[in-house]
This record gives sequence, structure tokens and C-alpha cells, in this order.
Amino acid sequence: MPTTLARRTVAAVLGLASALVLAACANPSDGGTTEIAAAKGGTTKINLSPDQNRVTTAKVDSIAAQVPAEIRKRGTLEIVDSSGSAAPLTFRATDNKTVIGVETDIAHLVADVLGLKPDINTVSWENIFVGLDSGKYDVGFSNITVTEERKEKYDFATYREDNLGFEAKKGSGLKITGPADVAGRTVAVGSGTNQEKLLVEWSEENEKAGRKPVDIKYYQNDSDTYLALQSGRIDLYLGPNPTAAYHAATTGKTEVVGTYSGAGATLQGLIAATTKKDNGLAKPLAEALDEVIENGTYAKVLDRWGLSGEAVTSSQINPPGLPKTNK
Repeated sequence: MPTTLARRTVAAVLGLASALVLAACANPSDGGTTEIAAAKGGTTKINLSPDQNRVTTAKVDSIAAQVPAEIRKRGTLEIVDSSGSAAPLTFRATDNKTVIGVETDIAHLVADVLGLKPDINTVSWENIFVGLDSGKYDVGFSNITVTEERKEKYDFATYREDNLGFEAKKGSGLKITGPADVAGRTVAVGSGTNQEKLLVEWSEENEKAGRKPVDIKYYQNDSDTYLALQSGRIDLYLGPNPTAAYHAATTGKTEVVGTYSGAGATLQGLIAATTKKDNGLAKPLAEALDEVIENGTYAKVLDRWGLSGEAVTSSQINPPGLPKTNK
């Protein structure tokens, strides 16, 4: 991707991190809550307890009737998400057991519309796709980006914008606006993610331009990554922007120093409900998402997690995604 174009794209989405990075404080004595800045000003108090009191919505018979008969007969929607702790997307409540987050809430809303009981299955990132391939799980709600490569095996129904964030130790003085800014830097990223794909391509672009490549590091979990960031063993961590902004807001030890579209230089990235290709679920999933967007429960969920700035106006089935070669 041309550096100048990448800079323009990054500049266009800079400031999205501000949806989460203002005031934040933990309130263990208040039933397990934390406060973060809301996208529209003020603060949002996030419930971290297992008693979520989730936003709910009614079944829509005309949409539910489109669900494949086998799933309707079973009565459950087998939902899969990632075991990696990624607040406010998917993470554990204060009981260290209950899965909560914006992804879980949206999955519950969709199940409501479809008249199915949501069964949440939490697995490692790679096993999300193994389980979808085998039919063990019906749909993934786990901050999964639409990519052209993934569209060969999966169908997508979009529900949120996808923006990535470069997180650095607070006071680092770094500003990331394009590939040149990470040349020679040590950057951590999750294996098998679209963030990794983008970072590898930036590194290759740097080498072609005569600059140093990126020293890419991989860690088993977020706690190891953040320990490396605080100790100076890495300069940056590239991950989902909501997670980076939430972490910066709630710890006060890091800051988001650049954002980037999850679909690359020329396209706004999109997060989507992900299901095995041609299994008949994409259309009812998209219609269920459109229903909750229209009836306002979707907006309530995003606001609940401080993510109103990443709302979409409708669900798209298999839209253009991150190109196989991001040039």
C-alpha cells in the first residue's frame, strides 16, 4: 500500500480512540464496575459483574423461520468466541467465569430475534475456525474481520466497524501514521489475525523502501504482552482499537498512538458474524442484525460498552474485505 495513501487513511480514523481514552476508574466496591469516556461526551459506567442485565429484544417469527431446520429443532444457537481476554469485546466478568462484552451482548440480541437460546462456547482463536469448519459451532461473534481470503470459506453478516490501534507505553512520544513509523520498531501482534497480516505487509514495504523491517513479536496472552510493553522489550502492540483504548483508559499506563482501518489503506474494515459458507445462516443473521439496529437495542448495547463510534447503519452480507494483497 502506498505510504501516502496509508497516511491519509490513518489520519481519517485518528481520534476514534478518543471514544474510550478519557476518564477511567475502577470501582470494585460498586459491584464491579469501571467508568470510561463515552463517544458522545461524559462517561459510561461498565458493568463488570456476572449479573449483566443484558439488553434483550423480541423474537421475529419471519426471520426465525429462515434459520435452517436442524438449528431450529435443536433450539440453541451455538456461538463461538475467543478465550483471549479482550475488554470490552469479549472477556471474563469479576467471577472470572462469566463471558461478557459487546460481542457477547450482540450475539444474545441476534439469538433473541431468531428465537434461539444462545450457547456461548469460548475457545482459542484458531479453534473458532476449526469449529465453524466442522459445524460444531453455528456462528462466530469474536471481533472477526471480513477479509477476501476468509470469504472463500465463510459467510459474513457485518455489525460493527473494525479499527486497529497501536498501543505504546504512556509518554513514549511515538506517533504511528504509516509504515515508516514502525520501521525498526519491535511490535507485538496476535498470530493469525488481520493485524498480523497488515503489520507483515508494512514490514515488507519498509524493506523495499530501504528501511529497517519490523521486529514482530508474539506472546501467549495479553498480560505477557503488556508486561513486555511496560518493561521496554517491545515498542508497540497492534490490536483491536477498542481493546487498546479500553486498556489505556482503565490502567493509565499506556496510550493509543495511531489507528488504522482493519481492511487496509483504501477500505473501512468491518466486523461480522461469521458462519460456514453456504450453510443458510448468513441471511437470517443479517436480517436479525438489521432488526436490532432498527429497533434501537443495538445502539443501547454499543453505548453500554462505550463503542457508539463504531456503529453501522445496516448489516451487509459478504461485503468487500481486507484484500489478499493489501496494495
